[in-house]
Amino acid sequence: MKAFTAKHQIIALSVFYAPIIILGIVFNCLKDLLLVSLFAHIVWHYYYLKKLNNWLWFDKSTILPKGKLDWQHAFNGLHNMQQRHRKRRNDLAGIIRRFSEGSEALSDGVIVYAKSGGIVWSNRLAQFQLGFKRTDNSGFSRKEVSGEHITSLVPDPEFLAFLKRDDSSELLELPSPIHADKLLEFSVMPYAKHKRLLIVRDVTSYREMDEMRRRFVANVSHELRTPLTVLQGYIEILDMQLVDSPQQSKTLTILDQQTKRMCALVEQIMILSKIEGAGSVDLNTVVNVPFLLKQIENEAIELGKNKSLTIKFEIDPNLHLLGDEMQLRSVMANLIYNAINYTPEHGSVKVRWRLSCKTGGHFSVVDDGEGIAEEHLHRLTERFYRVEGSRSRDTGGSGLGLSIVKHTLSHYGCELKVQSTIGVGSQFSFIIPTRYLIEK
Repeated sequence: MKAFTAKHQIIALSVFYAPIIILGIVFNCLKDLLLVSLFAHIVWHYYYLKKLNNWLWFDKSTILPKGKLDWQHAFNGLHNMQQRHRKRRNDLAGIIRRFSEGSEALSDGVIVYAKSGGIVWSNRLAQFQLGFKRTDNSGFSRKEVSGEHITSLVPDPEFLAFLKRDDSSELLELPSPIHADKLLEFSVMPYAKHKRLLIVRDVTSYREMDEMRRRFVANVSHELRTPLTVLQGYIEILDMQLVDSPQQSKTLTILDQQTKRMCALVEQIMILSKIEGAGSVDLNTVVNVPFLLKQIENEAIELGKNKSLTIKFEIDPNLHLLGDEMQLRSVMANLIYNAINYTPEHGSVKVRWRLSCKTGGHFSVVDDGEGIAEEHLHRLTERFYRVEGSRSRDTGGSGLGLSIVKHTLSHYGCELKVQSTIGVGSQFSFIIPTRYLIEK
């Protein structure tokens, strides 16, 4: 049906009032006829206006009342608008239904909440994980209606601080508030206008498998130490009883080298397992980093003598750290010894430990060795990864050193940065946040 335009309105008024005007002129009563006609027109409009009002406010039926002429066009327009709204509502309901079905299929719990804290929407998995319910199938929660805050879902100060920080790059692990044996991982991110999306993931099985792996590796490494110690002892005995035989001497040398390499590998695996199993940095222990680096410097100079390396240490004598001395020694020694091992004869290695005014304690090791190709840089901290097969074997490397560095630095909330150019050299560095520094 066509829309009722101003042109149609003028035609309708002309059809109604033209005969009245003609009759008024003919019978000389134009004024009286116009007044009566106008009054009748108003009453007629009021009658249909009342029918529309009753339908809007009192009639529960969705069927529009019937009208005539202008009002039939008006009712038809309302009917068309009603149909459009119904179609739009059905379309939106379909979108919401598909979104809800998709969210229910997710392996993570999802909660949408207002920036003020009121829960807006959630999937069933989130309700199961955190122990709250919603009123209907749309996902709207009773807690939003009653005005409860999202922080009431997990009664833990860490969770409250986590939400206040509103950092999308941060992850938080806490026990489930309703299942003490479950471990949940939380992440939060911006969502729509003035809203946030809370992702809840059950990481219990992952952590259990990780713990089993660590225990297995630690147990195997521990069991390997005894036979390796016995093997070293027998190699030493054979070496003392060695007759003048070049072939036997060569064989014993190879056995001794490989046994020592195996012992070093086992030791590094045990260190890595211990670091991975550590929960966080011990903030009650102050590590004398300058003294620690002085010890490593003496060892490094001895290690570099065979290749006539120039080794220089620049250490801030007043800059100490909170943490585990064994872990810090492992990090710094690994980086320094790597630089020495991979720097050619007559090369140089420079070590720095200083305070960076803006960021924290800056540690760096710079060498002028052969360098590392760019495609290898992002994989250097993977377990047992080697840039070249012969490179690590020639230097006795196990491929675990930088992995130990990575996991230790993660306890300090920082990461290892590597810059390298083929034929120029490499720089390995990291920055310890200010909160872990002690100046004396």
